[in-house]
Amino acid sequence: HVQLVESGGGSVQAGGSLRLSCAGTEATHCMGWFRQFPRKEREGVATIDIYGRTTYTDSMKGRVTISKDFAKNILYLNMSSLKPGDTAMYYCAANGQGTLCSGDYCGCDPNAPENYDFWGQGTQVTVS
Repeated sequence: HVQLVESGGGSVQAGGSLRLSCAGTEATHCMGWFRQFPRKEREGVATIDIYGRTTYTDSMKGRVTISKDFAKNILYLNMSSLKPGDTAMYYCAANGQGTLCSGDYCGCDPNAPENYDFWGQGTQVTVS
């Protein structure tokens, strides 16, 4: 059972930056960042696979960078040019296999949070 612990959320003014971190207890094929607005479904932000391949959704594309320290199994999300509309709970998630398959490769789908088996507790980001 993979355990994920997020940190780095907080309050920031519009236009500011934050870096979220997520420490995982073991390596998995996919890790990603998702966010959830009040009374809305979770939506994907970005994912990274075990080879370092990244996938971004349109939600924050161009304003975020996902990265991972593979030696320490820590996932990061660098966010910049934050807007009040980015205010949400941000979650780290992991899955043992990719589900976005093409040929022999299965990537990590940021648009399908239901495919992720392990979730952190979330970290709140508030932009004002």
